[in-house]
Amino acid sequence: MNYQEKVPTMEHDKMNERLCIFESLKSIAAALSKTFGRNCEIAIHDFDRLPNSLLYIEGGVTKRKPGAPITDLAVRALRREGDNVADICNYKTITKDGMVLKSSTAFVRDSTGKVIGAFCINFCITEYLNTISLLEDFTKITQPNNVERHETFALSLNETMESLIDAAIKKTGRQPAIMSKEEKVNLVSHLENEGAFLIKGAVEFVAKALGVSKYTVYNYLKEVRINNQNNDFILQQV
Repeated sequence: MNYQEKVPTMEHDKMNERLCIFESLKSIAAALSKTFGRNCEIAIHDFDRLPNSLLYIEGGVTKRKPGAPITDLAVRALRREGDNVADICNYKTITKDGMVLKSSTAFVRDSTGKVIGAFCINFCITEYLNTISLLEDFTKITQPNNVERHETFALSLNETMESLIDAAIKKTGRQPAIMSKEEKVNLVSHLENEGAFLIKGAVEFVAKALGVSKYTVYNYLKEVRINNQNNDFILQQV
């Protein structure tokens, strides 16, 4: 067999290998989705289809369809590390409508070690976080003479904002995805009192956490500040 005959055979074998890999992953995705139920979503990406790489999806947590793009997190990791990219496991993501997910991205390789796709797991933990909040409220013991002072030593502004928002959500007792407008305004009020909006980029960060636009957060903040001014005026008249 000469070289010209070998090349099509090698390409054919490589194509068959890819098909087998992705078909096997589809079966695994279906099994995981059925095992972990409606809060679990499995997405399979084929990097031959970039940027619209979503080949197959089980579950509807993120409401995506085949043909959707892969996340910026995976793209950045792939560009930075190439075929040596490491899997990214158990990280927090937030959907556009404010649902909190724990996610993992495993990069798929062929027999030569080349990254050809990604196997992504998204599990919605919003309801579990709400349950934790209810249980904490039920088991809370008030100790008025023992004031706890909590300080977070963050390594970045993002960590500082996450800490402030997490504390505000905990105080509200509900995850943003199921908050009413009044509860979201109260959360913004708590963040305002904590000085969160003194941090550059805070409005965008809060908007993402609440699953609303930054203009909505500006409106909430305007409402909070007007109420604070009115309360200050009333106190001055007393």
